[in-house]
Amino acid sequence: MIKYYFFLLLLLIYSCEPSKPKSSNEQVDQGTIERLTNFNSSYIPARNIDIWLPKDYDSTKKHQVLYMHDGQMLFDSTTTWNKQEWGVDEVLQALIDEKKVAPTIVVGIWNGDQRRHIEYFPQKPFERLPQEVQDSLKETGKAYHFNQTLQSDNYLKFIVHELKPYVDAHFATYQDQAHTFIAGSSMGGLISMYALCEYPKIFGGAACLSTHWIGTFETKNNPIPEAFVNYLDKHLPSPTQHQIYFDYGTETLDALYEPTQVKVDSIMQKNGFSDKNWITKKFTGADHSERSWNKRLHIPLQFILAKS
Repeated sequence: MIKYYFFLLLLLIYSCEPSKPKSSNEQVDQGTIERLTNFNSSYIPARNIDIWLPKDYDSTKKHQVLYMHDGQMLFDSTTTWNKQEWGVDEVLQALIDEKKVAPTIVVGIWNGDQRRHIEYFPQKPFERLPQEVQDSLKETGKAYHFNQTLQSDNYLKFIVHELKPYVDAHFATYQDQAHTFIAGSSMGGLISMYALCEYPKIFGGAACLSTHWIGTFETKNNPIPEAFVNYLDKHLPSPTQHQIYFDYGTETLDALYEPTQVKVDSIMQKNGFSDKNWITKKFTGADHSERSWNKRLHIPLQFILAKS
């Protein structure tokens, strides 16, 4: 069992390694990519930002904006370590063409490589754990750089206070909460959930695929899932103005998520969410990979983006 979890740990770490920046744009089948190379920040280290524009992008017409994590894994499988991609351009363009969602720009934020875990792990739930528990978790988390000071609050400040203003100033966007969304998978699912709770006036919806509720790679005597559940119970935004999507598979890392997701679902119901503004889906046989997320990506995108 220990070897199994160690293998899953390596799978998660290396599946999110950033590809080397290309001098030319990412190769996409639909629409175009505009890359902001080494976009600077006062909160976190500089990184690449890939902005996807749909094929009929018109600078005179406003678009919704979807911010997505692990940006280097979204569009071009030829540049990723595992030759997999989300296929965001194909999936979203098809939904736009079919008029199932309003025209939308995607802002793909590259992860911070070894900083990924500390930037995506929700900070406030962790800091409310007893100090001895925090210290113990950091000690066991050295293998995936979890022993450093968490930076998820700074990561969200970067998105809200630096990246979003830039995008809104340089592209044809709606700037209000009702047209601004955030999405990711695994740790990216956690930080998407956290962003919606911390900035409910900025984001109108979040898609959290294969949400990594266990936080680390241990399930026995792990206090993290309960900390997330308690946080959500106290910080969920208004169900009248927000939409949340959760899902999980049943294979590899995804096999560990259902017990906590069931508790989260109860919290959602308790706080007034219904099928009008919240979905949780289970995908039997789906594993923890870009290939799996691609197969079902149309579901969360249509759910959170069709509101406009």
